[in-house]
Amino acid sequence: MPENYISCQEKVAAELRGIIGNKSLHLYDMLKYHLGWQDAQGRSYGKNPGKFIRPTLCLLSCQAAGGNISQILPAAASLELIHNFSLIHDDIEDNSPERHHRATVWKLWGQPHAINAGDAMSIIANLTLLKLRDSGVSDAKVMRSMQIFSEACLEICEGQSLDITYEKRSDITIADYFRMATKKTAALLAASSSIGAYLATEDDEIVTSFYRFGENLGIAYQIHDDILGTWGMEEKTGKSVHSDIAQKKKTLPAAYGFAYSRDKDREALERFYSQESVSDKNITEVVEILNRLDTKNYAQKLERQYHHRALAELEATGIEPSRQAPLKELACFLLGRDF
Repeated sequence: MPENYISCQEKVAAELRGIIGNKSLHLYDMLKYHLGWQDAQGRSYGKNPGKFIRPTLCLLSCQAAGGNISQILPAAASLELIHNFSLIHDDIEDNSPERHHRATVWKLWGQPHAINAGDAMSIIANLTLLKLRDSGVSDAKVMRSMQIFSEACLEICEGQSLDITYEKRSDITIADYFRMATKKTAALLAASSSIGAYLATEDDEIVTSFYRFGENLGIAYQIHDDILGTWGMEEKTGKSVHSDIAQKKKTLPAAYGFAYSRDKDREALERFYSQESVSDKNITEVVEILNRLDTKNYAQKLERQYHHRALAELEATGIEPSRQAPLKELACFLLGRDF
């Protein structure tokens, strides 16, 4: 893991503990549990706090654009909080009993509590972003950051709506997939990099390039997740093997399978994905069909294309290479992971 990444994780973790750590209601115990700080009984827990991709992107983009990381920590923390809001709600909507080998919030405390916990996380994220004013950021900058942030949050909701809708359809195209992935995943990564840059510079063209950098990286990141969700190892990814197929998610491999399978393979895919649940035997058959189509190779090629586009946008900022380097290292790390 890149050194700059670790340093950003530590700074954001400390900021988050300052925001939520001392709150004592059961509501906050659920948030602390979800964030990996304590177990279900409220005892301190040494779980890995997560990847912190979005806040790290924000901080490193700010640094690359000439800004002060310490000044924008509230923005970075708010991005991690809103990401976790989406995870709590995703687990409810996907009926997921586990996340990273631990019971999800709704599984432990029920859906009503989990919905309330997710809503609270979202509100805290917005309030945290306003703390930028205490760091000396101008009101105009805070308001524009809030706008970028809120627009990304709405796109996440739109993407999640598409994701849920796609589960019941067998006519999803690759273009449909990219529409969903851009909203559900890439929008928040784009907001993270652009907010970081915006808080560091007045150059709109640089901010736009950072937005596109984050967006393309976000799509590559989602494709990588889709590959791991179909061919990854459970002990590495922290979720059940082939869970995307079991949940009938229209990932890139699934969309490619529907687009290019023929005859018996196409009929089999339509039959499996139209069932209420996909059995282990059916999942194995789906993977075999995708393997016959060389789907993994196709997805990996697309992932590399979006990775290269992201780096091209970073180059387009005109920022000196030494300041781009930490972001390039982060991009390479994220797309080389097996978890």
